[in-house]
Amino acid sequence: MTAMSNEDIFGDIRPFNNNEAPAYFARLAREPELADALAVIKMPSLRRFLPSFSRWLASLWIHRQARSLRTVEDLQNLIAPELAKLIESSAQFSVSGLEHLPEDRAFVLISNHRDIVMDPALTNYALHAAGRSTVSIAIGNNLLRKPWIAWLMRLNKSFIVRRDVSGPRELLAASQHLSCYIRQMVATNESSIWIAQREGRAKDGCDATEPAVIKMLSLSRDRTTESAADVLAELCIIPVAISYELDPCDGLKAAELAQGPSYQKSEFEDVRSIAVGISGKKGSIHLTFGEPITESTDVPSVVAQIDDQIRSAYVLWGTNQWAWEALHQRSLPETLTVRAGQSSKQAFLDRIAAYPTALQPVILAMYANPVTSALSGGQ
Repeated sequence: MTAMSNEDIFGDIRPFNNNEAPAYFARLAREPELADALAVIKMPSLRRFLPSFSRWLASLWIHRQARSLRTVEDLQNLIAPELAKLIESSAQFSVSGLEHLPEDRAFVLISNHRDIVMDPALTNYALHAAGRSTVSIAIGNNLLRKPWIAWLMRLNKSFIVRRDVSGPRELLAASQHLSCYIRQMVATNESSIWIAQREGRAKDGCDATEPAVIKMLSLSRDRTTESAADVLAELCIIPVAISYELDPCDGLKAAELAQGPSYQKSEFEDVRSIAVGISGKKGSIHLTFGEPITESTDVPSVVAQIDDQIRSAYVLWGTNQWAWEALHQRSLPETLTVRAGQSSKQAFLDRIAAYPTALQPVILAMYANPVTSALSGGQ
């Protein structure tokens, strides 16, 4: 692939660079909705009783920080301790597989997808804590309807995946553009990449790689000299499995699943899911980095390898076991390993019982499906 100036060619989707950062920091400091969102996350109790005062405090904090921020790295160094506090207050986090990550080249992380923000945030948190470079994050433009959200995400090393294209030609052009950007970042060692294995979260708890995602990664190839397998091997794809003991958005996801195709999202429902996912209790979380897929192979084979690694690396918690047993009315096979988390069985069942009766089997299935997946994989 011929080297290109990504700042010129990919300016519509790439993260903001350090030259652009100060102007966007100044814009963010003037955004009242950002102050309100920060108040919800950092001062939830005060926000409930004194919303105006909490918003003023959050705005004051944002203005103070914005004056000292000059680069993207400054923002990430600011976010890291805040994220650490958030994780410590809402979850117990553990990591494995860091030894599988190459130290001399960029790579593409393909992750199962349960939470809009926390999946990539926890991945970068694990890398930062290990002294590794953080990755650039793929985010759908359907989540960026408010300009300030788009600014914040692109300042935090996120690049845009267009979800609003219509028609096969426009879709192919957008997919090729994205594919070339990802390959450029990896080939030049400018940045490793995080991308979800599918469009949208696995709301039902079933992790499966969409072949279209892997096909997209291969579209940067020169059709006269390269195969899809050549490109996929060059990208050094590494599966990532993230396992949450509790899903703060389980009720929101169940409401959507229960209505099926007739469900219509409100305009900023994803923003609400982001806030709930960030601030809600998650119990224990484990993130596993898999092994690189570097052999030249075709799209179906890469899909199968990613799914196999994610299924085998996914940590089953007591919540998964109790949900499966409640649905199937029998004990979990002893062949499966279940890790102890933060929740008790009674606390989990009380959590389920607190939801509307119609949603309870949907939520139980959401927690039980990783067990079903593990059993189908022969574990």
